[in-house]
Amino acid sequence: MTTAGFVFAAIAVALHVYIWVLESYLWTSDSTIRKFGISKAQAEQTKQLAYNQGFYNLFLAVIAAVGLIFLLREQFVEAGWALVTAGLGSMVAAGLVLALNDRRKLRPAIMQLTSPLLALLFLYLA
Repeated sequence: MTTAGFVFAAIAVALHVYIWVLESYLWTSDSTIRKFGISKAQAEQTKQLAYNQGFYNLFLAVIAAVGLIFLLREQFVEAGWALVTAGLGSMVAAGLVLALNDRRKLRPAIMQLTSPLLALLFLYLA
């Protein structure tokens, strides 16, 4: 179960790094505009907000990744649990907020929260 937890956590980290790139650097590109279902004008108007939001996703990924590394080190296991729980738990919470805020965003919300939720379940059951 620990291996499955680490795999799902790594997927969650990678996904949130990808979201960071989309929101912070590719926000006004045609492919990103299509992915987020917004217009070119909306992308331009929200560029600064998306840039900032992208970094939130990066920070969650870093917190979770450092937590995973700490879990592998005997002297840092307690800190690892705290960081993994904070990072992955925040990813799950953000996905829930997205789903509850706009039902049309249910699919991306599920994509955002599934791997961190499974990671937490597998890690805590191990």
